[in-house]
Amino acid sequence: MLAEILAAEGYEVDVACNGRVALEKIGARAYDLILSDLRMPELDGVGLYRELERQHPDLLRRLIVITATARDLDYQRFLAQIDVPVLEKPFSLLALHAVTHEVLSTGPPTGCTIPAAPMSP
Repeated sequence: MLAEILAAEGYEVDVACNGRVALEKIGARAYDLILSDLRMPELDGVGLYRELERQHPDLLRRLIVITATARDLDYQRFLAQIDVPVLEKPFSLLALHAVTHEVLSTGPPTGCTIPAAPMSP
């Protein structure tokens, strides 16, 4: 649903079925924005963040974390340690637009492509 909303607004959206696939896609082309859920199969949002930190640290400023699990103690610790925007589910379209605009305005865009890692229900 999120991918469809962003595509309808004119963004080119690329969806990955898990964190590993997202990393492969990120390694293959440039992205302006990365939306990632914390809970994903194979490589979760924490793992994706750590791999971005190691392989593509410049992209951390393009990351938005989406979560419904912010009450989980391990995830709370992780979120307290990182400096990226977090959208807690459920979130409004207004909140999505605000954080997306904020992140995209931090530097020159390269094509408005958004790899969206899977969003948990």
